[in-house]
Order: sequence, then C-alpha cells, then structure tokens
Amino acid sequence: MIAPLLVGLLGVAVLVSLGVWQLQRLEWKRGILAEIGARLAAAPVPVPEIPDPVADRYLRVRAEGTLRPGEIHVYTGGPGGGVGYRIVAPLQLADGRRILVDRGFAPIEAKDAARPPGPLAVTGNLVWPDDGPPAPDRARNIWTGRDVALMAADLGTAPVLVVAAEAEPGGGPVPLPVSVAIPNDHLGYAVTWFGLAAVWTLMTVLWLWRIKRGTD
Repeated sequence: MIAPLLVGLLGVAVLVSLGVWQLQRLEWKRGILAEIGARLAAAPVPVPEIPDPVADRYLRVRAEGTLRPGEIHVYTGGPGGGVGYRIVAPLQLADGRRILVDRGFAPIEAKDAARPPGPLAVTGNLVWPDDGPPAPDRARNIWTGRDVALMAADLGTAPVLVVAAEAEPGGGPVPLPVSVAIPNDHLGYAVTWFGLAAVWTLMTVLWLWRIKRGTD
C-alpha cells in the first residue's frame, strides 16, 4: 500500500500547490486592476511629452488644443446596443504637438456628419488599444480596430491616443468608457485545482480500500 499512498499524496500535493499558486495570481491581478481603476479616476495631468505605452497606460490626462481636419471611423458597438463608429481625430496642442483623440461614438447615420475643426478641451485616458487587426477600408473610411501607430501615420500625428471621457464644447460624439481587457479568471482556476485535489484524494482512498479489501 506504500506505493499507492505515495502516488496519492504526491498528486494531492501538486494539485493543491497549483490551487495556491492561482490564489496568489488572483491577488496579483486584483492589485493590477486596482491600480488601473485608480489611474482611470485620478485627477488629470497634462499629456506627457513622450508618453510610454507601458508606464503611462490609462493615465488620466487633459488635452487642450485645436481639432484639425481629418477623421478615422472605427466600426464598433454603441452604448445601449446598436452599432456605429468611434470617431478618431487629430488634435493639435498649444505646444504644436499633434495627437489622436478618440472622441467617442457616432451612430451609423451620423458617420459622415459635419464635425468642423476648432478648439477642443478633452479629459480622458491614454490608451494603446488592442482591438485586433485594423483592416482599414480607406476608400469608405471604415476601420475594424484601433492601431495607434497606423492611425497616427494616416492622420499625421504622434502615436498617442487620448480616449475622451469629457469634451468641451460638447454636442459631438458620445464618449465611450475605456475598455480594460484584462481577464481575472484565477479564482475559477483555483477552485478547479482544489476540486481536482479533492477528487484525487477520494480516488486514492478508494484505491487503498480496494487493496486492503483484496488482502483481507
């Protein structure tokens, strides 16, 4: 019975250790999400001169300048259902820098509505989205994802995108919340490993009982 017992104990130890590791990952992921939440709600600061895609991701900023001609329309789902387009436009700051502003959602029928250039003050967050391949149809100005570098090249800006939460003056596209695509499934994984440990324990006990019964 020694060999089955050792196999059972080793299997349980491995499965329990995997469950504990997932609980540790859960706390780590909660810390990251809490940090992101704090950044999204923090007091805005000016747009850094050279934002870092890692260190400045989700940084709350305020950008004031002048909208320049040109837009990119990114096909997306809208608030409350329905589909339409994110309106991404170039904004020239007072210091001469040009950045991208995701102004928000416009329904399909308002895709090509007049949105004249002019002064704009935006409060929002720096984002480097991962929407998948942009696959732009430039003839119809329809994109399927936001690729910051590619959009910047098309609109002649720095590869910096502010997703607007508030804009002055208003009356334009409806700002959409920043999407934080960071899954946190570690609790489910931990439950799975602990459940497997319980099953392994039960199977080991049953195995030992059958061996003992066969020797009686």
